[in-house]
This record gives sequence, C-alpha cells and structure tokens, in this order.
Amino acid sequence: MPNSNIQLDDNGRLRHFLSIEGLDQAILTEILDTAGSFTSVADRTIKKVPILRGKTVANLFFEASTRTRSTFELAEQRLSADILSLNVDTSATVKGESLLDTLQNLEAMQIDMFVIRHQDSGSAHFFAQHVRPGVSVLNAGDGQHEHPTQAMLDMYTIRHYKRDFSGLRVAIVGDILHSRVARSQIHALNLLNTAEVRVIAPRTLMPVAVESLGVSIYDDLEKGLADVDVVIMLRLQRERMRGALLPSEKEYFRKFGLSQERLQRASPDAIVMHPGPANRGVEIESSVMDGKQSVILQQVSFGISVRMAVMSMIVGQSGLSSGPQPGGDA
Repeated sequence: MPNSNIQLDDNGRLRHFLSIEGLDQAILTEILDTAGSFTSVADRTIKKVPILRGKTVANLFFEASTRTRSTFELAEQRLSADILSLNVDTSATVKGESLLDTLQNLEAMQIDMFVIRHQDSGSAHFFAQHVRPGVSVLNAGDGQHEHPTQAMLDMYTIRHYKRDFSGLRVAIVGDILHSRVARSQIHALNLLNTAEVRVIAPRTLMPVAVESLGVSIYDDLEKGLADVDVVIMLRLQRERMRGALLPSEKEYFRKFGLSQERLQRASPDAIVMHPGPANRGVEIESSVMDGKQSVILQQVSFGISVRMAVMSMIVGQSGLSSGPQPGGDA
C-alpha cells in the first residue's frame, strides 16, 4: 500500500525532507546517528566521500541566506555531488516565470535533488508534489512554516552536549510568531521525548493556540528560564512583521534579551543556542553569545554533518558504515 506521507517512499524511507511534522522518532534518531558518522569527514585531508557522486543538486534560494546556503553547499561538495546554485535575483522568476515553470525547466537538465528556500509557506511541498519520480526536494525554509534541517542540527547539538532528551527542560525565546525554526524545533523536541518545552515571548509575538503544539507558555523571561537546561534564542524577524508588534528593540532587550544575569536563572550547565544570524544587544548580550555556555558556532559546524546525513539517507545510504568507503579520487 502506498505511503500517504509525501516525505516517505513505500518502504517508509526518506524521499523528501520537507518538515519535521509527519515524521517519527525513528527517522529523527536515524538522522542524528547518521550525522554522527559524518563528523569525522571534516578532519580528513580530502574532505569528501562518494555518496552523491554522479548526482546533481540544485540550490534554489529565493530568500537571502548565509549559513544555510553555505552549509548545504559544503555538505553537497563533501558528498561529491555536482552542484547548481541558482542566482534567483537574476533568474527568470524575476521576469515573471512561474515556480512550476522554473521547476520543469531545471528538471529538463536532469537534476536529482532540489534544495529550496522560499518566502511562501508550503513552497517546498508544492515542489515535491510536482517533481518527477526519483527526484527529491529538501526544504531549506519555507515562509513561516518550517525549517527542518535547522531543527535537526539543533537537536544534534543538544544531544551532543546533553546526551539524552528525556530529562531536559528546553526554552525557546523570542519571535515565536514568525519563526519557522521554532515550529520545527518544537515538533522535533516533542518527538524526541523532551521532558518540557517552553516558549517565552511577548504576547504580541506568540502564535494563537501555540499550546496545542505541546509547550508551556511564558511571557516573563526570568520565570521561563528557571532551571532550564537549554536556551534557544530566536532572531527578531522584522522583515515578516506587519504593524507595530514591539515598542522598540531597546525595550525588547530590556524585557526579553538574554543577559549574563538572566542566564543565571537557568541550570548552571545550561547551553545557549541561536540559529542565527544573531542581533547582539537585541535578543542576546555579546558576553553571553561569546561566553563559555554558548554553543552557537558549534551549531554551524554540526549543520554540515546533519545536511550530509539527510541527503545520504534520501539516496539510500545511512552514513559511512553502510555506504561505499571513500577512495583516493572521491
């Protein structure tokens, strides 16, 4: 019987990676385990394995991105893929070509995998519904919907430092309303049996009925940070805000910015995370961002391995142990 989840093939394996919602704990754990098998690749003289050799990956970024795009490209290079990165600012879509026309023209070039970042929620699912059999789609962020690979690199970071999710209290702080990352993080944390997931934000930046996602809600930062093990700060997404949701950035930092003093309310060994780009002095104090509890730069490094893991699983190879070993010409 065909699988009803568009992300999975008939054998329950990843075909696309569009959202955390709809997946199960086993798939997420496999991604984390597979990512672990790729972390050593960065330490090699030749940082390549042949898993995507002969495959062509097209990166379609309709929104500006630095970390996500660069880590996807590095992941593709390390997997030995041929890479096409479309400069959307000068592409035919600016001239009026539809998204579907763009997809079909690129498919005519025998693309095997699309990595898509787009300002419209659901765009990655739209692509996945229209690609030919054997072509895969990875969501690099769609509107205010989800950002699944960012969530998985965050989960990898948490597991790396905390080992087990079952006893953890995790606080997600900031612009929950406009954050696709937060939605993916919440789904992933709950699937991995995290003890408690808290969302902390001004009421104007809290989604309606967010409690239905399985979170505890706080509009007071100091109360919300009490005894948490992980603090995930989010960027204020001014570009997605409509109307005056905040009095000022200065006032926002005064009430919701993470300072050294406020961090002391968390557990002594709490880690601080941020998906980036971080606004120093707006959502996080520089001394915290550069401090000993910050693992923000490590998140970026882990992002390469996690994206390698997802792409390798899509082509049917779960890491180095089950796939062909790298040769000298990889």
